[in-house]
Amino acid sequence: MAYDVKLFKLINGDMVIGKWDEANNKINDPAVLQTVPAQQGVQMMILPFGYPFDNEIEGEIEGRHILYTYKNCPEDISTKYLEASSNLTLSTGGLGGMGAGMGGGNVSNISDLLKK
Repeated sequence: MAYDVKLFKLINGDMVIGKWDEANNKINDPAVLQTVPAQQGVQMMILPFGYPFDNEIEGEIEGRHILYTYKNCPEDISTKYLEASSNLTLSTGGLGGMGAGMGGGNVSNISDLLKK
């Protein structure tokens, strides 16, 4: 089953990735996408939206809480999100070892990643 995985900015400032349900105007299985400074540049972390109290990527966010929808979601980020939300490995490569929904990769310039 194919999902329409999109990247959003919520009105509270969180950057969220999730499965967009256009018919019901909501984000299903939302996860927070965070940037973390590292010695090599910036790492990306995908965490359940309810972390630290929820350890599973599940739930929903109503569309009225969306401030901005990114035109494109980088393929490596959507692949890692689908892996984290389904506990399956879909492909190799991507964000450099970000497994089970946690971790990150070596991204030297986050703006280049989000412009794809």
